[in-house]
Amino acid sequence: MKIRTIIGIILIALISSIGTIVGLCVALSFDSQTAGNLTRLIGAMRFIESQYVQDVDENKLIGGAISGMVRSLGDPHSIYLDPRLYSQLKAETSGSFGGIGVYMGFKDGGVQVLGVIPGSPGEKVGLQVGDSILAVNSQPIEEIDPAEVALKIRGEINTEVELLIHREGEEDKIYKITREIIEVKTVAGEMLDDREGYIKITNFSEHTGKEFKEIMTELESKGMKGFILDLRQNPGGVITSCVEIAQEIVPAGTIVSVIRRDGEKEVYTSNLEQSKFPIVVLIDQNSASASELLSGALQDTKAALIVGKKSYGKGSVQTVIPMFQDDGLKLTIAKYYTPNGRSIDGIGILPDVEVELETPLPATRELAVNFAEDTQLQAAEEILAKQLDAGKILFDDNG
Repeated sequence: MKIRTIIGIILIALISSIGTIVGLCVALSFDSQTAGNLTRLIGAMRFIESQYVQDVDENKLIGGAISGMVRSLGDPHSIYLDPRLYSQLKAETSGSFGGIGVYMGFKDGGVQVLGVIPGSPGEKVGLQVGDSILAVNSQPIEEIDPAEVALKIRGEINTEVELLIHREGEEDKIYKITREIIEVKTVAGEMLDDREGYIKITNFSEHTGKEFKEIMTELESKGMKGFILDLRQNPGGVITSCVEIAQEIVPAGTIVSVIRRDGEKEVYTSNLEQSKFPIVVLIDQNSASASELLSGALQDTKAALIVGKKSYGKGSVQTVIPMFQDDGLKLTIAKYYTPNGRSIDGIGILPDVEVELETPLPATRELAVNFAEDTQLQAAEEILAKQLDAGKILFDDNG
């Protein structure tokens, strides 16, 4: 009897929705399979609303359904953004947000600290590049969508977040960190001597292109004839800011091609007649996304030599789509390709000159120029000096 009752309830839920479904399918020219799937979805929602032991919030049901759809893609960079997460993401990309001041990467099911902002709460408690985050507020990372981890760490100013951290060679440790407003200055630079400049980009936010131009102008006024571009521990960011910078230093032609699954291509180009300076670029295993895009463009156009270690390998492009309830959808929509047509997704950028870092860099810094044990920077300085002496970029026999 109970089974019959349940079946009857399901049928009523389905029948009550069928008129809406049929009308929608006709209007949108859906095929029978799509119509059937919509029937399943709406029927399940109606059954839950009418029979669940407690009242339910329809908006939460829909949000959960969308989140489940995105999660089923198996893509760590795609995520459903509820109103709280959507608001936090908008604040982050504007360059000012409440958080702990670390950049994170997602690989092999784990979450790793790629960079720590100087003066940030993360620096104050001692977080370091290479730390693995095992849990956020006692919730294991395995239970959180990868792209949601960073957004869960952010929150209201003066509130606390608790991270369980694994560090190689040490016991796992809980860090309690008080969130602060994070003002992100993404570019810094100075002269190494009377002709060599050094520019560090920590990540690409909306204002990075403007900051880069200002630093370039400042160093040129001090006599810069060539420079080292340090993209180590740079997790990427806003692609348009990366393109702004590329248009200042990549010779005329393609900077990057963004290609969707249907073959639609968007090409970003440079009109720069020729490179103004010899450039050496520093990358490492934590250089990702937009930093790889810029490195790849400079490498393919032979506008710079790349020094360091193979980069992270994130060559996909995400867009944020506003929904209808102050929520949004962050979705991978394309892959990007270097001027020579290389996709680096899952592969990374191979340096022209591979150099090991014998001693790890300080966990937090804007500039590496005062770190005497930076073997990668030392190698870059030597290469740049040879280029300046020769008046051109020097490639080996294979390049």
